[in-house]
Amino acid sequence: MLERNYAFIDSQNLNLGILDQGWILDFGRFRIFLMDKYKVSKAFLFIGYVPGNESLYSRLQQFGYICIFKPTMELTGGRIKGNVDAELVLHTMIELTNFNKAVIVTGDGDFHCLIEYLLNTSKLSSLIVPNKYKYSAFLKKKEYKPYTRYMNEFKNKLEYKKRPYEDETS
Repeated sequence: MLERNYAFIDSQNLNLGILDQGWILDFGRFRIFLMDKYKVSKAFLFIGYVPGNESLYSRLQQFGYICIFKPTMELTGGRIKGNVDAELVLHTMIELTNFNKAVIVTGDGDFHCLIEYLLNTSKLSSLIVPNKYKYSAFLKKKEYKPYTRYMNEFKNKLEYKKRPYEDETS
């Protein structure tokens, strides 16, 4: 039986942190990894909604993620912005009585108050930081260290590798 551990994932921070290291995350493997290693029964993925990406969202849901969408806006230069911070904190607090422990996936210091609260209420399982070499000093507190893991350590398990049967449309 699965423990009632939930993951709350800042998808933009995760994706950019991984890409910055020169690799691509296999989201399917990552969902299995969360279940196997952290006993995560529900994984909430906070993501900016961009029209035209419906097949991506559908695929993420097939992998077992619960997608929480945030409206996006286009910035100058074509960059897309969809800040999910408030939604991630709000949903964690809404779900607080439904889980035993939380796994938070981000390197964004805006979440330090959430990490602090979960730690003080014995609800923090782990803080998974996408890039060990590039994350907020707010998340480097000594009391967070025993809970902190880095995606860099899991690259061999979680890196996306094109399968021979896939083509460019997959």
